[in-house]
Amino acid sequence: MAQHNNTGRLGEQLAAELLLYKGYQILEKNWRWGKGEIDLICTYQDSLIFVEVKTRSVSTFGHPEDAISEKKQQRMFELAAEYMFRIQYEEEYRFDIISIVLQPKLDIKHYQDAFFPHW
Repeated sequence: MAQHNNTGRLGEQLAAELLLYKGYQILEKNWRWGKGEIDLICTYQDSLIFVEVKTRSVSTFGHPEDAISEKKQQRMFELAAEYMFRIQYEEEYRFDIISIVLQPKLDIKHYQDAFFPHW
């Protein structure tokens, strides 16, 4: 397996552990539909949360969260709409980002309401 895949999986594991620690309930990991994927789908309080996890070994090439393009956001909106349709969900939801840099020192940032749908 390529190193970037290992880095991504480690980041998703760390993100899930952080969310569990904060009291979130994880419903799905790596939920796929078509060619897209949502890293984590959680609930917290009365909201459904779709989480994009971005992990980098080092921050030399910028912050991980900066790699989430408008196109990626739009794809997440489409995937979230499909997920909510399938479970017949019509309540509060949001999109979060968890940004992780592994070295030289572990740095994890959780951005709530990181972006909004452009319906």
